[in-house]
Amino acid sequence: MQRVHQASVTVEGETIGAIGPGLLILICAMQSDTTAQADQLAAKIAKLRIFKDDAGKMNLSLKDAGGSALIVSQFTLAADTSRGNRPGFSPAAPPEEGRRLYEHFTTALAALGIHTANGAFGADMDVSLTNAGPVTIWLDTES
Repeated sequence: MQRVHQASVTVEGETIGAIGPGLLILICAMQSDTTAQADQLAAKIAKLRIFKDDAGKMNLSLKDAGGSALIVSQFTLAADTSRGNRPGFSPAAPPEEGRRLYEHFTTALAALGIHTANGAFGADMDVSLTNAGPVTIWLDTES
């Protein structure tokens, strides 16, 4: 995820999701992921204190800061580059399961009071952002 001043996702020239200040969340469901892990990830992201307070310290959560989340499915995060020069994506969840977990995660984050916008699962998307900081944080449900 990246802390952003703004972010948007466009499909075939049409903007389908956009936010102002908040988080761009690039998410990939792996084969062993569960809805419980998606719920835990949503709760962690909503509470993670990575936004500046009045003193300029990273002390506010996404919810405290009144930020939004643009959630974009990105199966290429599952890339296995250990063999050869062409990445393999077999660690990613199958498309139907990936879509289900992506939608579950989005619903879980919204249920925590976070305004959400989305990309289009499985589509060829153009993602635009202005990174704030820059602040980029990797979260893995396995860790």
